[in-house]
Amino acid sequence: MRILLIHSDYLNYNVKKKTPVAEEIEEAKHNGSFDDSLVVFTAVEKEDEDNPQGIVKNLVKEVLKTNEQVKAENIVLYPYAHLSSSLSSPKVAVEILKDAEEALLAEDLNVQRVPFGWYKAFEISCKGHPLSELSRTITADSEEEKIERKPSKWQILEGNEITEIEDFKFDNKAFKQLVDYELGQGASDEGEPPHVKLMREKEICDYEPASDVGNLRWYPKGKLIRDLLDDYVYDLVVDRGAMPVETPIFYDLDNQAIYEHAYKFGERQYRTDTKKNLMLRFAACFGAFRLMSDSFLTWKNLPAKIFELTHYSFRYEKKGEVVGLKRLRAFTMPDFHSFCADVPSSLEEFAAQTDMCLQTGKDLNLDFEVIFRATQDFFDENKEWMYEIASKFNKPILLEVLPERHHYWVCKIDLANIDYLGRPIENPTVQIDVESGKRFDVEYLGEDGKQHNPTILHCSPTGSIERVLCAMLEKTAIELNEKSPMLPTWLSPIQARIITVGEAHEEFAEEIYEKINASNIRVDIDDRDESVGKKIRNASKEWIPYIFVIGDKEVESGKFQVTVRETGEKVDMDVDELISEISDKNKGMPFRRLPLPKDISKRINFQ
Repeated sequence: MRILLIHSDYLNYNVKKKTPVAEEIEEAKHNGSFDDSLVVFTAVEKEDEDNPQGIVKNLVKEVLKTNEQVKAENIVLYPYAHLSSSLSSPKVAVEILKDAEEALLAEDLNVQRVPFGWYKAFEISCKGHPLSELSRTITADSEEEKIERKPSKWQILEGNEITEIEDFKFDNKAFKQLVDYELGQGASDEGEPPHVKLMREKEICDYEPASDVGNLRWYPKGKLIRDLLDDYVYDLVVDRGAMPVETPIFYDLDNQAIYEHAYKFGERQYRTDTKKNLMLRFAACFGAFRLMSDSFLTWKNLPAKIFELTHYSFRYEKKGEVVGLKRLRAFTMPDFHSFCADVPSSLEEFAAQTDMCLQTGKDLNLDFEVIFRATQDFFDENKEWMYEIASKFNKPILLEVLPERHHYWVCKIDLANIDYLGRPIENPTVQIDVESGKRFDVEYLGEDGKQHNPTILHCSPTGSIERVLCAMLEKTAIELNEKSPMLPTWLSPIQARIITVGEAHEEFAEEIYEKINASNIRVDIDDRDESVGKKIRNASKEWIPYIFVIGDKEVESGKFQVTVRETGEKVDMDVDELISEISDKNKGMPFRRLPLPKDISKRINFQ
C-alpha cells in the first residue's frame, strides 16, 4: 500500500460521478468538510491481497504514530488510486479501508472514510510544518512477524522422470543458462545484446527519438519481415480453426472486469492522458473476452477459437529496461484464445497448441528451452498429462510447481530462446485461465440446459513478432563461428541478387530478373557502377541467400555460378534450376513482393 499523509487546515470534497467499481453510499456521503485533519490518501496494491489484515494492522500503526505527533482533530481515509500503478481489486481495497476505519474508531478517534470508486472534486489546505506532508509504503511485514509467499518448487522434468536440480547433469549450455536465470543465478540484464547493432546495420528498424522510448520505426526490409511473420502466424492459427477478429487498443479502467484483469495481469500500464481513465491494452485479452461475453455460445460451439494480431500492444516498461527488439513499450502480439467447456476439456486443446508452438520452432529455425509451470493442485490431479506434454520436447525441461495459485492460470508452458549474453527471450506460450470466463461474464449453454463459464486457453504461437526477429538475429551472433549469418530464405527481404559486370549485360539481366520475379521470388539487380568484387561483398553483408554474376560467359551459355549462402558453395545453375531451388525453400510459407526498387542504384540509404 502507498499512502500520502497530509496534515490539513481543512479538506472539502464533493462526489461527481460514479464508476463501475464504486461502493454504494448514502446521500450524506456525497460531500464532506473536515477541519484540522490528518488526511490519509491511500492506494491499496495488488500484493496487499496476500495479507490484507497485515496491511490494516501496519496502516493503523503508521496513522496512530503520525497523529501522535501532529495531534489532528480528525482522521480522514481518502482512497486515491493515482499513488500506484499496481492496484488491488476494488473488493479487497474497500475491505482494507473499512477494516482500517473500524480499527481507528476503536482507538477513540474521530475517523471519516471518503467513498471508494467515485470521481471527486476536493480542496485541501496543507498546514506547511515539517510533518505536514509524509509519504509511506505500507507492507504486511513487521519486525515481529514477516509474512512471505511460499516459494515454488523447481525441478527438472524429462518425460515422466523428475530430477532435483542439484542432481541433474547439464550437457546443454542453453538449458543451463535458462535454469540459472530463472533461479536468479544467471546473466544480468545489463549490456546491449548484439541484435541491436544488427537491426540497424541490416536496415530493419531503429529507435525513433521523436517518439516514446520502446517505439520503433521500421524500414522497408524490416516491415517486410514483420509482415511475413504476421502472415505466417495468421495462416498457422486459421488452419487450426481460429476466427480472426479486431478489437480496440484503448480500454476503460472504470470497467470493473477490465480493472481487475489489468491489475491481476501484473504488467505495467500504459495510461493515456485524457478525461477518461483509459489504458492501452497489453494484449488482446480485453477485446476477446468482451466480444465473447456478448456472443451466444452453446456446448456445440466449443472449443471456440478467436485470434487477433495486435498492432500494437503496449506495456509501460521501465526506460532503463527497454532494449532493441527484446523489450519494448509497443509491440506486435499474436493472441489466440480458445474457449473450452472446463479444465479437463482444455487439456486436449492445450496439447495441440503445444504442438503448434513446437512447429514454429521448426519453421523459424529456432531452438526452444522450456519451462512448464503449474499449481500444486493441478500437478497432483494431472501429473500423467503433464508428463505426456513434457515428452513432446524430447529433452529436459524446467518444472515449476507453485504451492498455490497467484495468477489467473493454473498451468502454463513457456518456450524461450537464449540470447548471445545467456538471457532468455520469452516467446511461445500456452496458458489455462480459470478466472477470466467468470470475471468477464463469458457464458455458454451446456447440454444440461444451464449457463456455464468456460475455461480459456491463452496462446501466442510465436510470442511477439519483434521477439521472434530478436531471437533469429541473436542466433546468428551465437553461430557466427559455425556458419554464415542469415535469415531463412522465405523470410529474407531479398532472396536472390543479380550482379551485372557492365552495361552490355543489363538487357540479359533484365530478362533473367523478369523470369525469377514472375515465379514469386524477391530478386533485384545491382546495376551500380562499382567493381564486381565490391558488389559481391555488399550482397554478402546483406545476407542474401543466392548471388550470381552476369557477364559475357553467362550471356552466351545461359548458366551462371550461384553463391549459396546457406552452404557456402558455388553451384552452376540455369535460371530454371535456381527458381526451383528457391521455390522449394519458400514452399508452404507466405510470400510478399519486394518492397524496394529492383535496381539498387535507385534505392535510398536509410542509415
